[in-house]
Amino acid sequence: MIPASNVRNLVLNDEVVDAVKNGYFKIWGVSTIDEGIEILTGKKAGRRKADGSFEKGTINQLVDAQLRALTEKWMTFSNGGSPKGK
Repeated sequence: MIPASNVRNLVLNDEVVDAVKNGYFKIWGVSTIDEGIEILTGKKAGRRKADGSFEKGTINQLVDAQLRALTEKWMTFSNGGSPKGK
């Protein structure tokens, strides 16, 4: 996986070119991280909605949920057991 803007400058040796032609190796030019996520996972990356959340069931929604859970745990830990600092 390489930046799409670098595809035109890509130089490969003949062995790699043959491997690509025979399906043993793939090279993807991607324009965004979300595009790369979708290629690697086969799932939608997900767009942010107007309310700040992500589309349900997408990679970005899952990542956002994990980050929120970790933040809550950190806040609880750093506030002596209280997530709100009370």
